[in-house]
Amino acid sequence: ITSPISLAAPKEFDCMLTQKLIETLKPYGVFEEEEELQRRILILGKLNNLVKEWIREISESKNLPQSVIENVGGKIFTFGSYRLGVHTKGADIDALCVAPRHVERSDFFTSFYEKLKQQEEVKDLRAVEEAFVPVIKLCFDGIEIDILFARLALQTIPEDLDLRDDSLLKNLDIRCIRSLNGCRVTDEILHLVPNIDNFRLTLRAIKLWAKRHNIYSNILGFLGGVSWAMLVARTCQLYPNAIASTLVHKFFLVFSKWEWPNPVLLKQPEECNLNLPVWDPRVNPSDRYHLMPIITPAYPQQNSTYNVSVSTRMVMVEEFKQGLAITDEILLSKAEWSKLFEAPNFFQKYKYVFYGMEFTITYIRLPESFVRIFLIEKSETLYTSKYRASQNNDSHSWRGRTLTLGGLYDKVVDTAELDIFFVIKLEESITNFVSVKLSSGGFGP
Repeated sequence: ITSPISLAAPKEFDCMLTQKLIETLKPYGVFEEEEELQRRILILGKLNNLVKEWIREISESKNLPQSVIENVGGKIFTFGSYRLGVHTKGADIDALCVAPRHVERSDFFTSFYEKLKQQEEVKDLRAVEEAFVPVIKLCFDGIEIDILFARLALQTIPEDLDLRDDSLLKNLDIRCIRSLNGCRVTDEILHLVPNIDNFRLTLRAIKLWAKRHNIYSNILGFLGGVSWAMLVARTCQLYPNAIASTLVHKFFLVFSKWEWPNPVLLKQPEECNLNLPVWDPRVNPSDRYHLMPIITPAYPQQNSTYNVSVSTRMVMVEEFKQGLAITDEILLSKAEWSKLFEAPNFFQKYKYVFYGMEFTITYIRLPESFVRIFLIEKSETLYTSKYRASQNNDSHSWRGRTLTLGGLYDKVVDTAELDIFFVIKLEESITNFVSVKLSSGGFGP
């Protein structure tokens, strides 16, 4: 890990630009009102109490000693944008239910599910037990929450439990390790940045910029929230005394010039001798083909950007360069921050545009990832093109969201032929894919 590039402290002009950045961000709803924030805290408190109550009931039903029951604990942890402190108005909350060793995963999806069902504040309750990371989804008093489950090899769960402790992973099944990963990565990121407030404001700006430019989607081959957070965190490490206005500029400077596929690391990977698979191109041949590796800082280290393709990386690098040009102008007082967040015109930006189709995502993730794979196949093998997906960002749930797909071409192509091929094949493929998944029960509830 390289040392900081600059230790320069902010100047008065930097402070003024940062204040202007805050004022520019406000109309976009990236800051939540204090009242709404307190409501979230209250809801999480209620959920935490439900977890403790449920675990006590499970403990009693399994005839544990009274001394254990009284101190059995259990806790709700948060991760993702809420834990990082960068969630927007109306955003959902990613949560993790941590239970002691005598509480089974089956208990979580049966008795805890039933307990949630009995709460009048809970709506839209559904369990996705067969997912890669099993989850209970619900809406608690108007706030969407995804709850994962992890059972630790501990008799009780103390209130001051630090999930960053690698020893907690011993003797856990892989589903619990996956469930713990979100919290461990988020906590590690916060631990590794030199100034959390500067990190948060910078990340809010970069996330808004990425969404406005339609490059915020892990599943479609761009970057998801944790990847953007790690890029911003690395920028903060390289400029530890800088404030948000400088950090946004340096973000574009660093990553427009980054020599991919050199990995972005927040700390040197550590070996814990737990024999879990980690990202290591020296050992794993498949890791050598990752195009834009951004490595999570918590063990087991993983590449958070394995979906990135040649096309999507090219689009993102172009956007980094344009972001640098705009922030250069801002620092020279030749432009305002609003210019950075202007949504680009899809049809002016590219000389030849094939507008594919619109469809509604009925199911949450699998069809969307299938579309990414399908588009990568067609765009990179047949047309050497780029693609993007513009999505309706007003909703924080993918269910029912409309996705607009467009192929962006650098040369003249027979658009009529493309239209017939692309739309028919995509519709056929999605229909077949959904039919197979429905018949096999592969989507879950």
